Amino acid sequence: MALSPNLRGALLMTGSMTAFTVNDVFMKVLSEGFPFFQLLLLRSVLTTSFIALLAWQAGALKAQISRGDWHLMLIRTVAEVGAAYFFLNALFNMPIANVTAIIAALPLTVTLGAAIVLREPVGWRRFIAIGIGFLGVMMIVRPGGEGFSQYSVFALLAVLGVTVRDLAARRLSSEVPSLFVALTAATGVTIFGSVGAIFVDWEPMGGRDLALLGC
Repeated sequence: MALSPNLRGALLMTGSMTAFTVNDVFMKVLSEGFPFFQLLLLRSVLTTSFIALLAWQAGALKAQISRGDWHLMLIRTVAEVGAAYFFLNALFNMPIANVTAIIAALPLTVTLGAAIVLREPVGWRRFIAIGIGFLGVMMIVRPGGEGFSQYSVFALLAVLGVTVRDLAARRLSSEVPSLFVALTAATGVTIFGSVGAIFVDWEPMGGRDLALLGC
């Protein structure tokens, strides 16, 4: 049976979100015994190497990038670095269910950002849904409540970072290979992790830890 583009995209997004969830669980487990920047750097090196191999095989490294697209990729990379820092810090210090629930606000923030920044049409029904969704996020974060902490703010900043990242990607020319865009962002996170890893004491990793990190 031939899949429609919408159905194919929905299935790909489902697989992607499943992979992100599994990744978050493994990183949460590893955070109990290893410094933040050690984990960030090692994961980023693996990610960057894998994406670089895919980009090389696809010929994406030979792409001709305009100055405007380079500027957008720089914005996207900075946003990716910020999102990774704030999200993983929140993940390491909050219940994973709470962090995941806050991150679920992303479709709302991206839709709102697309309407305000990109001038894309958003009907009144979507605006109402966005408002209801943000109320739900505030019920989870509970500003001023007993469970509120700086890591609740970190999770919200991660949402902001990913929103900026996605809006910048939306403005990129269609000629820019997606693998090249992903590679620049992964490289930025790797450089950030390398700088931070200089200032922490590394812990030795056993076979189980390396397997979790690889997964």
